[in-house]
Amino acid sequence: MAGIQKSPWIWMDGAFVPWDEAQVHVLAHALHYGFGVFEGIRAYQRADGRSAIFRLREHMQRLSDSARIMTLPLPYSVDTLTAAVLETCAKNGLRSCYIRPIAFSGYGALGVGTLDNPTVVAIAVWPWGAYLGEEGLNNGVRIKTSTFSRPHVNSQLHKGKVIGHYVNSILAKREANAEGYSEALLLDTNGYVSEASGENVFAVIGDTLYTAPFSGPILGGITRDTLITLAAEEGIGVKEMSLTRDTLYLADEVFMCGTAAEVTPVREIDRRVVGSGTRGPVTKRLQERYFDVVRGADDRHDQWLSFYEPQS
Repeated sequence: MAGIQKSPWIWMDGAFVPWDEAQVHVLAHALHYGFGVFEGIRAYQRADGRSAIFRLREHMQRLSDSARIMTLPLPYSVDTLTAAVLETCAKNGLRSCYIRPIAFSGYGALGVGTLDNPTVVAIAVWPWGAYLGEEGLNNGVRIKTSTFSRPHVNSQLHKGKVIGHYVNSILAKREANAEGYSEALLLDTNGYVSEASGENVFAVIGDTLYTAPFSGPILGGITRDTLITLAAEEGIGVKEMSLTRDTLYLADEVFMCGTAAEVTPVREIDRRVVGSGTRGPVTKRLQERYFDVVRGADDRHDQWLSFYEPQS
């Protein structure tokens, strides 16, 4: 897997610092305990040449909400962070990029229950292509049901995008990759489909789209919300309900979605071919609508876009 392509500047605690100088102490609290929150966002160069960040405000609101439910003090408002992301993209001269805001408990006391450490906030941007590959976007990927479960809803605050929570995802993803799969499917502690290691999951059965309920142990994905909206516009019914994994085996189509993965079809689960074994018509339709919205062929949702002008 290719490493991160450096950009010139990272926004850190209100100032721009060179990429290689954006450092924290080895005894930063979050490095030891995972106490912090983050977001993943994408900016796209649109068909008219302009650059726009997709659903920036919603992502920054979720960052703030994640910090609030984790009792992590966040020293910047949503407005300030939104402006900082736009400025960071512009200053780095990137017409399209991946954006990683992060806020975490910094250097100070190292006890598990410390309350007084400063919160470090940073925003980095860099070029990043399809998370699961262009081939995956076009023809689908193979996924494996993990031996690891999503923790119970009373064990983690699943509606926060929390650094430490992703150890569960890392274990599942590493297991799947080691066995030759692209992604892991995680079930909840009751055995129902939760989500993938970093994506929400949808199944197409007949003329209806099914996905795990928001009340379950899933992150409330912004791409998930986008696709529910687009499906309704396309006349596709959507039902949120608990799904067993054999429901996915028998589905006409399955796909995953997220900021990094965008809309990625699933062609095989646990060595069982899904549907026709390639990207199905409903997945293709929603994938095309999604890319039309973010890349500019469809201007019906320009309220989801935050434009900026890259500096030369």
